[in-house]
Amino acid sequence: MDAHSEFDSEFNEDDMTSHTPELDNFADDVEGLDASQRDVSTLSDHEAQPEGEGDDRSWYVIHCYSGYENKVRHNLEQRIETMGMKDKIFDVVIPTQEEIDVKDGKRRVVERHVFPGYVLVNMVLTEESWYVVRNTPGVTGFVGMGNDPTPLRPEEVVQILKRMEAEAPHIKVTFKVGERVRIIDGPFNDFRGTVSEIDMERTKVRVMVNFFGRETPVELDFLQVEKS
Repeated sequence: MDAHSEFDSEFNEDDMTSHTPELDNFADDVEGLDASQRDVSTLSDHEAQPEGEGDDRSWYVIHCYSGYENKVRHNLEQRIETMGMKDKIFDVVIPTQEEIDVKDGKRRVVERHVFPGYVLVNMVLTEESWYVVRNTPGVTGFVGMGNDPTPLRPEEVVQILKRMEAEAPHIKVTFKVGERVRIIDGPFNDFRGTVSEIDMERTKVRVMVNFFGRETPVELDFLQVEKS
């Protein structure tokens, strides 16, 4: 079987079934993005180009198992190189978010995937490019409607870009309003109280502590408390 016949045999309706709910869910995720995404450079390089100008490249969404996004990107980039598809497949992007994780009085910066289980690919859709992407180890399919992978709409790409260009990292704390915490630093060290307010912008938490028989509000930094 020659290469073209192999592409023809793989490029069929059975593997390209409708993923309308997935596409809708992905669009919903785009609308609900936190304003602190990263890895925007490759996305913005190509998508600002209006339709009808230049080539027919678009951004497509492929699905993989959650936690395997980086492996899929590595596998696909290798296949693009070895199969000579740089003129059809241009970028493979995993939108990520820097998150400040505050736990046990320690602050650490971690990177998480904004869309677990999804990878974005900028490509010209042909039988050959579809074959290369779809048969990449770890890829379970394209997100699409009907018998064709459906490209992201321009407004969806713009939404992703706007969110990814934001600078402030998202802060994740292990406590929430109404929960008991222990103060681990400052004049109220080792006091226990109940969280009454969390100020994400100022990274401050207000805790109600029992001080001489009275409930007293104490404002603290996130690093000064831990979940009790």
